[in-house]
Order: sequence, then C-alpha cells, then structure tokens
Amino acid sequence: MAFQASNIGDLITTSLPHLGKFKFTDLSSDYYNTIALKRILKKKKMKFDSGPTIRFNVMFDTNGSARFVPLGYTVNVNVPNVMTYGEMPWRHATFNWAIEAREEVMNSGESKIVDIMQTRRMAAFGDWIKLIETQLWAVPDASDELSFQSIPYWIVKSNTAATKANNDGFNGGAPSGFTTVANLSPTTYRRWRNYATQYTSVSKDDLIRKMRRAAVYTKFMPLVDDMPVYDLGEDFAWYTNYSVLGTMEEILESQNESLGSDIASMDGKVVFRRAGVVSVQELDNDTTNPVYGIYWGELFAMRLRDWWMKEGYIGQNPNQPTVAMTNVESSLNTLCRNRRRQSVIATDTTMAY
Repeated sequence: MAFQASNIGDLITTSLPHLGKFKFTDLSSDYYNTIALKRILKKKKMKFDSGPTIRFNVMFDTNGSARFVPLGYTVNVNVPNVMTYGEMPWRHATFNWAIEAREEVMNSGESKIVDIMQTRRMAAFGDWIKLIETQLWAVPDASDELSFQSIPYWIVKSNTAATKANNDGFNGGAPSGFTTVANLSPTTYRRWRNYATQYTSVSKDDLIRKMRRAAVYTKFMPLVDDMPVYDLGEDFAWYTNYSVLGTMEEILESQNESLGSDIASMDGKVVFRRAGVVSVQELDNDTTNPVYGIYWGELFAMRLRDWWMKEGYIGQNPNQPTVAMTNVESSLNTLCRNRRRQSVIATDTTMAY
C-alpha cells in the first residue's frame, strides 16, 4: 500500500484540510442554462399592474363601410361592434428558507467555512428558478388553477399545412382541454390564433423554408398609422432544443466556405433572419422538436405591483421557537396580447409533460 498523508494519524488529527473558504461547487441542478427567470421573467422586462385580473382590449374587425360610389350616392350607415377584450387571472407562488438560531453561532468565527444563511437562501432561490423554467415550457392543465399560463398555452401546435386554403397557417387554436385563450375563443375570433404548421426534417427544403414563411406571415403591421397598439417592439428570437440547433449548426457549417481551424466553428452562431436561435434544455423533453418564434413585444410576463419576489422579514416560526424563516412571494402571469405574431413549427402536436 502506498504511504500517503491519510495514513499519518497525528497529521490528520492536528491539521485542517485546505478548505477553499467561502466558495462551493454548484451541483444543485441538471440545467446547463435556464431561460425563464434570467431572460423572460426579468424584473426590468416585466410589466407591473394592479386590479383583480389583467385585461386587454382587442379590435377584431373593420366596420365594413368602405366602398366605391356614384355621384349623388345614398349613405348607408352601419355601426357594428368591433371591440372585445381578453382577460387573465393572477397566479401566486412562494418559496422559503429557514435557519435554527444556534446554527448561526456554530457557523461563525474560525469555524465558518461557508455562510450557511447564504447557502440556504441560494438553495431556495434555485428551486424557484427550476419551478418557473419547468412551468414556462410545460403543457398547461385546464383543471389547474394554480400554475401560470405557459408558452404552449399561448402558442399551440398544429399539423395542418400552412397554406392559403388553411388560414394562411394560423391554425393554432385553443390548447388541449381549453375552449378559450385568455377568455377569447379562437373559433369565434378566427384571428385570435397563432401561426402553426408541421415539418418532417431539419433541412433547407423543409423546416428552414417553413420558418421563412412563418417569419413573413407573423410580421403584422397596423392597417392605420399611429394606431395605439400594445406592441412594445421587435424583440424576437427562435427557441428550440439541442437536437434541432445542432443540425442547424451543421447546415451553417456546410454553406460556409472558410471555416478556419475550428472544427465546430458555427456552434453558438446560428441566426435566422437576424434573430438568434436559442437552445432550451427543457425542450429536449419534447420529441416533436419544436421551433418557437416569439415576439417578446407582444408576449411577456406581468407582475402585480409590489408583489414580485417580495422577501419577507426573517421571523420566528410559531411552532419552532428557535427557528427563523422567511417566505418570498410573487403574484404574476404571462400575457400575450397578439397571438398572430407568435409561431411554432413541430413534427407533431403531442406535448411533453
């Protein structure tokens, strides 16, 4: 047996190992990246509001009065109803962390290697990040009145071909189990649908061609200049899983004549119509390999004023006199005010749970 320091009893008894104080290795999650809280539900990008629900106005048609007329024509006045509204409830979430009063003393002075209060707080925040990431890309459940509305709630898949005869590709109706989206029926209001179609392979002749069409057909401009629309800008990106992105990177390499010495020179550089293509690890669970095209000026997160990650006072737990705890509360939901600017292209309509 090789003679090592671990074989010397007195050395082990009288010496501390190198501790790497105040640092630790993070193995708390399987995610290589998270999108929801760091990109989508970012405080500076979220809109705040008040009221018991979130409501938005919708003009669903023109009034049908425009026509060519002869001299001395007779006015035909028609005043149809062209306005309605959508509505969303708030959703409420919490997470917490706690510490026993004597732990703070034990974890102090020369005995302190890592701040135990910091680790408790970070572990709780990490759990919150994982919850939101999972919920954002999950299948919505019509019977669940606790979870907030996810991306697949607003952007619904369809296997109907995107053609003129098939609503120009706007075939994303209500998600499974629902009859409305934000209290608006896609059947009653046919323009309250997202763009959706099916593809077979990640190739220029199939998926990429269909992404081109989706990009053109979802880029709506108001009929009337200076119409007071909700649109907050052209912040747009594509979201898919690694399987699709990896193939796109290979296609990009194949069309580049000067790759240089980097064997994976196009990794992380896929852009489609000047918009980035982002790999979402949660979508690796979706066997339909979807590609979501999202305009964040129309689809974003709402937070109730003063109730976004509101961290309470550290106080005594009434049932444990030496335990202090704090809750962090949030009231939020997602909101899409124009589904026609959103798209999804997938190999099928099934969803990963």
